[in-house]
Amino acid sequence: MEALPRKGFLQPDQRPHSGRDAPLSIGHGQTNSQPTTVRQMLELLDVRPGDRVLDVGSGSGWSTALLAHLTGPTGRVTGVERIPDLVTFGAANLTAARMPWAHVERAVPGQLGHAAYGPFDRILVSAQAPALPDELVAQLAPHGVLVIPVAGRMLRVVARESGPAVEEHGWYRFVPLVADPP
Repeated sequence: MEALPRKGFLQPDQRPHSGRDAPLSIGHGQTNSQPTTVRQMLELLDVRPGDRVLDVGSGSGWSTALLAHLTGPTGRVTGVERIPDLVTFGAANLTAARMPWAHVERAVPGQLGHAAYGPFDRILVSAQAPALPDELVAQLAPHGVLVIPVAGRMLRVVARESGPAVEEHGWYRFVPLVADPP
């Protein structure tokens, strides 16, 4: 997080608050999550150099850039965002971070994640689902990891041959996970 300060991924009016450990508005009813939450999610995700990573709800691009830092240039990180203005904002922030192995694009209407780019070694979701989305679990590579808030609980899901192994890790509050209609 020191390598990619949050300040550069915030709207100008929010930059003076970048050091606060709280969610900050990025517009359109969306937030840049509080740093301790982002750190905890990244620790649960356990990204490795060279991983293929999906960042669902990339918002300002900060989490996408942090994931790209962790994968290094041998990895590939795709951030998806459903709000066009935030796609533009996040993509510009990511371009400024100079990590060409990562990009942000518009979420595919009617779809969670980005199945066409999968399978993924890691998937990070920064919006709360009411139940574990099978659609995202299906985009995991064997032994891949998904970190997602579900019904107030942070879940770490590992893809196993026998089915997903799910662990719960504390209570959290996020904006709702929504897929735009096709």
